[in-house]
Amino acid sequence: MKIDRLVSIIMVLLDKERIGAQELADMFEVSPRTIYRDIDTINTAGVPIRSVPGIGGGFEIMPQYKVDKNIFSAADLSAILMGLSNLSNVIRGNELVNALAKVRSFIPADRAKDIELKASQVCIDLSPWIGNRDAQRNLDMIKTALQDYRLISFEYLAHHGIKTTRIAEPYQLVLKSGHWYFQGYCHMRHDFRLFRLSRISNLQMENETFTPRDYQRPVLDFAEMLETMQTEIKIRIHKSIMDRVLDYCTFEHFSPVDDEHYIVMFPFIENEYYFDILLSFGSRCECLEPLHIRNEMKRRIHDIATIYDK
Repeated sequence: MKIDRLVSIIMVLLDKERIGAQELADMFEVSPRTIYRDIDTINTAGVPIRSVPGIGGGFEIMPQYKVDKNIFSAADLSAILMGLSNLSNVIRGNELVNALAKVRSFIPADRAKDIELKASQVCIDLSPWIGNRDAQRNLDMIKTALQDYRLISFEYLAHHGIKTTRIAEPYQLVLKSGHWYFQGYCHMRHDFRLFRLSRISNLQMENETFTPRDYQRPVLDFAEMLETMQTEIKIRIHKSIMDRVLDYCTFEHFSPVDDEHYIVMFPFIENEYYFDILLSFGSRCECLEPLHIRNEMKRRIHDIATIYDK
């Protein structure tokens, strides 16, 4: 991730005093052009870095600039270590390893044990229990393409099983609701699109680079829109799926019927996604109201049964 690389570059400069662009590029597995952009970003952020030309030259932090190692509190360092450590489980690369090493260099010896303990109190494991074997490979390839501004090509499976071949400029990796996406400019659609990694196959990184265009960040918060679209339906569930139903609503939506069953006022939108949720509960869920949703569930269940009757 770029922010981790920037932190690492600052730490390296504080440690080595002067280092060349190519050496930094090799260290972080990016192009020298990317390093020059990173140096500009660091300068803009207020850390004064100058370039020394000639033999033995390179980048260095101006001598009058000092970083006090006590600038970070124990809570600050624990939070940084926690975030970087958990992120390294899913996004691999030397920049994360270097970032962790450099952040640890800020930890005073007398506080090291306490800070490391606090950093390990929360574990965020974003890898799936089971899933697409190409997921990590695709994630790593897109991460490299992001850093080097390289075009990527892939086959994409969209709604209704439609497969298309795409060429895109990657701009951002997104983790949303347990799934990885990337936001990119699609050359076929001539617009920004959010692509889900699990629907991507035959991903290739092209040799061609691109000049970044004005980036449109994806809309990721649909809370207000969903509130206007959602209605409540009444379902009757067996207690054995209560934990699964709680993924979509809260305890306040539940009313006990007997020792085995609950009535749930379930948030619902009339589309394929929500009908599939109800179907996934199987025979332990019955839609009671409204009648047209109940009838639609009956129709879908009948269609499924017809397949098995053949």
